Amino acid sequence: MVNHYYFTERDVYRLEKQAIQIREDIISMIYKAKAGHPGGSLSAVEMVTALYFHVLNIDPCHPDWADRDRFVLSKGHACPVMYAALARRGYFKPTYLDTLREYHSILQGHPDMNKTPGVDMSTGSLGNGLSVGVGMAMSGKLHKQDYMTYVLLGDGETQEGLVWEAAMAAAHHNLKNLVAIVDCNGVQINGWTNDVMTVEPLADKWRAFGWRVIEINGHDMKEILTALHTAKTMCHPTVILMRTVKGKGISFMEDDSKWHGAAPNDDEMIKSICEIKKGGVV
Repeated sequence: MVNHYYFTERDVYRLEKQAIQIREDIISMIYKAKAGHPGGSLSAVEMVTALYFHVLNIDPCHPDWADRDRFVLSKGHACPVMYAALARRGYFKPTYLDTLREYHSILQGHPDMNKTPGVDMSTGSLGNGLSVGVGMAMSGKLHKQDYMTYVLLGDGETQEGLVWEAAMAAAHHNLKNLVAIVDCNGVQINGWTNDVMTVEPLADKWRAFGWRVIEINGHDMKEILTALHTAKTMCHPTVILMRTVKGKGISFMEDDSKWHGAAPNDDEMIKSICEIKKGGVV
């Protein structure tokens, strides 16, 4: 049973509608850029929407506010989903989304904290984000600041050994202000994650490293909001394992590694937007 005291049905409806806009933005910007990573951006839409439009304690007018919650997109190639959220949240005008990957644009192919307002860490080299999150959470703990740090990883990314070194450090220092979120869409650039190098059983591994584990459907807004609320109440670092579909919302992209890093053509663009609109909140 979902506890509604920290969100309402109206919140869920609002966030689901916002997620539709984020999906449209992702496809539109990648289409215009003729390059990008739609698959892993689309699988993370609901989670990123919940974070930026309901959970994160942030101020778009003051991106560097010292007490803001931190968000690290460790799977940096999925930056279109974060750029769309930042634009719609008010960090910069949505018209900038049309400049994805252009020379001199504030929106590069991977997040750049020196170029993009609201980006807390430059990422792209997989495996590094959780280590950065540990540092941010440790700083908050040492300076007695009450901000939370959230790190979004891909499930294929957990093939990196650095992830587990960071996990071990977080548990050792009892960083209860740190939440890792693993986008378990099951597909990476070379195919199914379990075929490339299996990472399961992920829940057992995180528990063995001293983390509290929450498993959810990563496309169910109520489950996402419940998990994020629960994570804030834990007395230990928490990981949310969200089961998702790569390319979610666009039939010909779903569960297809081809769309890990490819842009739609004219016909695919039209079909994508139609499917996103039809699959949205009515």
